[in-house]
Amino acid sequence: MNATTSPPEPPRPDLAHPALPAIEHAIRAHVGNAFHISSARPVGGGSIHTALRVEDATGRAYFVKVGDATCAPMFEAEADGLAAIAASASLRTPAVIARSSEAPHAFLVLEYLELRPLQSAEEGARYADALVRLHRDRGHGFGWHRDNFIGRTPQANAPHANWAHFFVEHRLRPQFALARASGFGNELHREGERLFDRVPALFLDYRPQESLLHGDLWHGNAAVLADGTPVVFDPAVHRGDRESDLAMSELFGGFPSSFYAEYRKAWPLHEDYEQRKLLYSLYHVLNHLNLFGRGYLREAMRLATRLNEELGRRRD
Repeated sequence: MNATTSPPEPPRPDLAHPALPAIEHAIRAHVGNAFHISSARPVGGGSIHTALRVEDATGRAYFVKVGDATCAPMFEAEADGLAAIAASASLRTPAVIARSSEAPHAFLVLEYLELRPLQSAEEGARYADALVRLHRDRGHGFGWHRDNFIGRTPQANAPHANWAHFFVEHRLRPQFALARASGFGNELHREGERLFDRVPALFLDYRPQESLLHGDLWHGNAAVLADGTPVVFDPAVHRGDRESDLAMSELFGGFPSSFYAEYRKAWPLHEDYEQRKLLYSLYHVLNHLNLFGRGYLREAMRLATRLNEELGRRRD
């Protein structure tokens, strides 16, 4: 069969996304020369949206998150958070290349980094030192200059001088309200109502500084480069208590033990950290309940009930 009678080559499935022309144009505007996408493959990191690795014929590659227009605020907030962490000269972040909020597709183009999980004790310790540098970046007031997201959940960040008040009003109360609206029961709601007035008791002898936080620091948002350089991504940046980053890091698998030992060596934690860890863990478990469903209800109830019991004894 000669060329004139051959059927047309079917479209490549990895180049079928309708946003690719706009993505290609945005990358060209950044690199200042010709860039033609020759491959666009789905990769991990897209639970909320589509994640792609796009590259040209020379092998230049970029990581792209793409979704419908409703994703634009999330991408804007992520770009802002990555830039803030990068400016702190602490943890490495993927550079922001381009973003677009033009309907029907929004996208965020990031530097493509070859990453792997933390493995050795040395890597855990090195990561801790970088996180300490992030947390020593101190600002004025708790919160952030803009609202952002924790996963798909909106996260209000109106600045406040009192951390306990900020955490109750902008973290716990909205999550409990979402859980009630989603039908997760009045019992959980009652535990939340009991807890709100008790939270300040956890800060009577502890005054956290306004540290720059990643905000969603579980092990799935942390990695290293081939040379062990600590990398972080998918932030929910704000200024707050550094203990909240550490509490999140202990959920859902945790970091190497060397990470925690080195962090405490570099910057010791207050003696009541274990109690506040329950509070900070509750926020993230509630968020998972609201995002992923009833499988997290028992743990949310356990944490809320335990906090109320322990804080109730403090009042007695």
